[in-house]
Amino acid sequence: MQVTLLKSKLLRAEITDRALHYEGSLAIDSALMEQVGLRPYEKILVANIANGERFETYAIEAPKGSHTISLNGAAAHKGELGDLLVIMSFAQLDEAEADTWKPKVLVLADGNKRVVRADNIQVAEDVFV
Repeated sequence: MQVTLLKSKLLRAEITDRALHYEGSLAIDSALMEQVGLRPYEKILVANIANGERFETYAIEAPKGSHTISLNGAAAHKGELGDLLVIMSFAQLDEAEADTWKPKVLVLADGNKRVVRADNIQVAEDVFV
């Protein structure tokens, strides 16, 4: 049997940009993606803490160290600059793997420039400079 569990999470990621006339996606600082194990074009579930909107899209890389979280295309209607998001991806695991699985989680602050908490991650020192 396969079980779907949380794989990666960016909590309290702040929207820094919106681009309505861009093909749909969510651009995420590639350093943040790397830290939580998100791949380019990976399907993600996004929840907006400010307005309760939830939507699925895919992740694309924003420049490393840019601190960018950009709603693109139709997703640009789902939030405003400064809104805080929960960005999640999931993995299919067999029951044996699921028993010991721990997701990678970063809790962000200060415009995505500071990590408040890191679960199951050794945060690279050069990521948040």
